[in-house]
Amino acid sequence: LTHAAEHLFNLKFAAKELNRNSKKCDKEEKAEKAKIKKAIQKGNMEVARIHAENAIRQKNQAINFLRMSARVDAVAARVQTAVTMGKVTKSMAGVVKSMDATLKSMNLEKISALMDKFEHQFETLDVQTQQMEDTMSNTTTLTTPQNQVDMLLQEMADEAGLDLNMELPQGQTGSVGTSVASAEQ
Repeated sequence: LTHAAEHLFNLKFAAKELNRNSKKCDKEEKAEKAKIKKAIQKGNMEVARIHAENAIRQKNQAINFLRMSARVDAVAARVQTAVTMGKVTKSMAGVVKSMDATLKSMNLEKISALMDKFEHQFETLDVQTQQMEDTMSNTTTLTTPQNQVDMLLQEMADEAGLDLNMELPQGQTGSVGTSVASAEQ
């Protein structure tokens, strides 16, 4: 049982770490937004677009980390219930063994798969807790929706009190910027 308590601590710790990562991404997003404004002020739309793509990628990452944090938290609560009720099964103990390294990795896909295993254990255990929604089948998409990028560029230009349309001829949507961004990946 002390073993289960230790793993419970690790789950709660992981949820906090995921939360911290989410905040880090928020900070990065703000930094990228500042760079967008600077680039727009200099009339450098290619650079502005790259920073806009980065900002949106950071924003999506922040949301993914936050979502996973909530999911891990929910699993922790269910483990707690199982421990309290003395229902920690052998198969659950098996899942727990692989847990620590996975949680430390902060790899969303691995953590997601681990949470799937846990949730499956609870289903067989019949601990009645509503299934967390199917979180992020694909945690990190590398493609950035261009309309989001355009909207963010416009928003930053507005905040900086600048007119975007003058610097952006119609039909030029910065495909070069996209290829530079993907080359950087």
